[in-house]
Amino acid sequence: MDLAKEIEAYVPANEQEARDKAQMLRFLATNNDCLLRENEIAHFTASIWTVNRERTRALMVYHNIFDSWSWIGGHADGDPDLRAVALRELREETGVAHAQLVTDDIFSLETLTVDGHIKRGAYVPSHLHLNITFLAEAEEHDALSIKADENQGVRWFSLAETLRAPTEPWMVEHIYKKLVDKCVQY
Repeated sequence: MDLAKEIEAYVPANEQEARDKAQMLRFLATNNDCLLRENEIAHFTASIWTVNRERTRALMVYHNIFDSWSWIGGHADGDPDLRAVALRELREETGVAHAQLVTDDIFSLETLTVDGHIKRGAYVPSHLHLNITFLAEAEEHDALSIKADENQGVRWFSLAETLRAPTEPWMVEHIYKKLVDKCVQY
């Protein structure tokens, strides 16, 4: 499916999503390289909020760069199929091999700031992630593994714990709380 059409069809859950949706559509229309991290202003990323079947627990990773427990995701790197990107990142970052998307629809969207940092020995300037989130289910008994160059832990948390474990207050208040509330309703 066409990314612009998917974003256009998405019904925002709140003002943050409405404003970010408009920003994404404008950026997409004016930047041919918006799927590539070589666009150092902003680029599309995909995340995956992974829950158990009962919707009582969510899978998180301890992210090296953000030094916090966080959801799973990564760069599009030119791939317009953000569902495939999200599922690939889930496999690579956690070892979970049997997750399934709950729906093909976008679950959430958000524009995220990324501070400048060092990655693989090179400086990456501050930029924006135009992030599309999908909802997946996975079995808690699937074997978990870390991806040492990106995270130092992988763990299932109760939904309440997903709001206490991260050390990024803005992410908790504006993103994780939204994801928890939405997945319980799904």
